[in-house]
Amino acid sequence: MQLNPPITHWQGRRVWLVGASTGIGLACAQALRAAGALVVVSARNPQGVQDWAAQDAGVKWRALDVSDGAQVQATARALLAEGPLDMVVYAAGYYRAQRATAMDMDDLLQHDKVNYQGALQVIHAVLPGMLSQGSGHISLLSSVAGWRGLPNGLAYGPTKAALTHLAETLYMDLQDQGIGVSVVNPGFVATPLTAQNQFTMPALISPEEAAREMLKGWAKGQFDIHFPKRFTLWLKLLRLLPYRLYFPLVRKFTGL
Repeated sequence: MQLNPPITHWQGRRVWLVGASTGIGLACAQALRAAGALVVVSARNPQGVQDWAAQDAGVKWRALDVSDGAQVQATARALLAEGPLDMVVYAAGYYRAQRATAMDMDDLLQHDKVNYQGALQVIHAVLPGMLSQGSGHISLLSSVAGWRGLPNGLAYGPTKAALTHLAETLYMDLQDQGIGVSVVNPGFVATPLTAQNQFTMPALISPEEAAREMLKGWAKGQFDIHFPKRFTLWLKLLRLLPYRLYFPLVRKFTGL
């Protein structure tokens, strides 16, 4: 069932990808550009994006700290002055494993600042323009880690749960305004964030495969874009379990 207008043709579409200097965000920017989109990539650090942008007129780099509301507003104004945005992808993410037995309040708040509050800042900056033009698409990069509570996810998981909830509410508010909304829930993807994990990650995929799945999801008009299915479908089943079964099952398989 299509919950959004399918996006199958990217030629000439302007897409702003926030938090896309590495990992899934960068791979998605490269896939969109290969499909003909005009992409603007933003993040705090340019990594290898500046060299790419210097060689391709269809790629632009805008440095951005999503925790700085004034900077987000200024960057959005500058982009909108050049023309409307057809899609905004929020891919900024921060991850550090944390458990309640060793709480780090500063780190907890940093997760919230980047993963959730940054998304609010960007949406607040671009939504008026999309509403006035009566079109556009907002896609939020969440995670299956936000589907249910998991060990080591004290800081990360709740922010991704909030992001998914935000996408659901945005969809209901914006569906009749001509604006599409989607939430992307990857499993394990080989990125600088997951490189911190000290355990074997099941069904690990590359950022390029993740980007392909995202474009497929947008082409099908999906709201919930999750992958790889061989992993995420099992997690969806786990969401249905009552707590008396869920808690011991997670303990058994994680050893925590």
